[in-house]
Amino acid sequence: MDENQVRPYLKLENVRDGVFYVANKLYGITFTQLDNLPLPHPDAQAFECKDKDGSHLGVLYMDFFPRASKKGGAWCGSYRSQTYKDGKKVAPVVTVVCNFTKPAAGQPALLSADEANTLFHEFGHALHNLFKDVHYYGVASVPRDFVELPSQIDEHWAFEPEVLNVYAKHYQTGEVIPDEIIEKILQQKTFNQGFMTTELLAAAILDMNLHTMTDVKNLDMLAFEKEAMDKLNLIPEIAPRYRVTYFNHIIGGYAAGYYSYLWANVLDNDAFEAFKEHGIFDKN
Repeated sequence: MDENQVRPYLKLENVRDGVFYVANKLYGITFTQLDNLPLPHPDAQAFECKDKDGSHLGVLYMDFFPRASKKGGAWCGSYRSQTYKDGKKVAPVVTVVCNFTKPAAGQPALLSADEANTLFHEFGHALHNLFKDVHYYGVASVPRDFVELPSQIDEHWAFEPEVLNVYAKHYQTGEVIPDEIIEKILQQKTFNQGFMTTELLAAAILDMNLHTMTDVKNLDMLAFEKEAMDKLNLIPEIAPRYRVTYFNHIIGGYAAGYYSYLWANVLDNDAFEAFKEHGIFDKN
């Protein structure tokens, strides 16, 4: 698939609106842009999220482009977690952060298929935060096995033809993305899947090995990594998705839990099959 064929149909604002469209079809929620809130940067956007009954669910920030003060990658965080105070619900303030290439002045930001998928993924985390309704911080967390389920299942709608026909329109002509390009996008989803699964699994095993070490004297981290991968008979053409020197997931929330991406993948595929059986926007 030639990314240059796809990008003209994936204008950032259109993909964002596609994300909102899916959420509205599935859950009845709406997003309205707010112009009266402070922003972390002039390029950022803020939206009020309302539930299907019109009640306030929370505020969603979207911060799409890189800058010097910002780390790389994409993630979902929160400025304020949902809780209760004096018996009243305090709505969350959630942020979706990306590092898509900022366009030249007067030009639109055109995403790759992978970047569009990333936006759906992080928005799934945002939905998890926006729908949260707990009285105490201590019970707000979920098992690590579940953390990536809301994000990964949301990816499934990104390239469904029914959804692409709504948001994937040529930024110049307004033409809906042709069926032949949709077919290429769908075929790309499984291309090199063996490679991607193996590199992710290798990183998950490396994570587990690091957290079950008992002797760290005179530790040569690169030698440790090589020994761990040699035991797997990992071929030279495939490396762990993250090497020990930049494996940020191993410190903090994902410590010994990087496997959860794979386990959540089992869960999200199983769950989405139910939608495929009854209709991708079936609310039951």
